[in-house]
Amino acid sequence: MVCRIADLPLLKIKTKNMTLAQFCTEFENQNAIILLEGKRTVIEKDKEKLIQLGQILAQKLPLATFRSGNADGADFYFSQGVLAVAPERLQVITPYTNHRQKQNNAYKTISLDEINLVKEEAVVYQSKNNKKTKSLIDKYVGGAKDRFSIKAAYIIRDTVKVTGTNSGVAPTTFAFFYDDEQNPKTGGTGHTMAICDLNKIPYLTQDVWMEWVADLEN
Repeated sequence: MVCRIADLPLLKIKTKNMTLAQFCTEFENQNAIILLEGKRTVIEKDKEKLIQLGQILAQKLPLATFRSGNADGADFYFSQGVLAVAPERLQVITPYTNHRQKQNNAYKTISLDEINLVKEEAVVYQSKNNKKTKSLIDKYVGGAKDRFSIKAAYIIRDTVKVTGTNSGVAPTTFAFFYDDEQNPKTGGTGHTMAICDLNKIPYLTQDVWMEWVADLEN
């Protein structure tokens, strides 16, 4: 039986105030799905911190599965951290088959090509939250695969990463983002965060989790 978003437990602690210890206490004994995602452009000095967070979470959450979108940038660096500790627990959801195949070292890859989107009304509906691609969503779901409608695949992929599907992809339990602090909540990362907000999926951005990494270094 697939866990739906409505079935996920509510956090006892406000996310913004959460420490690493509290986070681990909350999730270390859960088969949680932890989404690791962010911008393609990563500041040079931050790259190692993304890798470190992936390592830390994989070490401290032995039952968790870590989910990525297989994108360049933040997704890549987060995934490198998980791969260093538990490659068998890295899962990616891709917009189409063979997406960035050479860079994909996940134990499990789920492509939108494997999902019957006609039967995923909630996914399609929530994907239309992205105003820039709203008009392309129905075209893509209807079978169009031209260079314009394929843009919709990336947004639908970002939605599925959070909501899961009726066909067996579990929803995300908690998410960590690397956002553009000068232009926050924009682009694909912004869409994913908005879907988290819509579905009450808790998440943290680097203003909190980078402090966790720094505390462990001291």
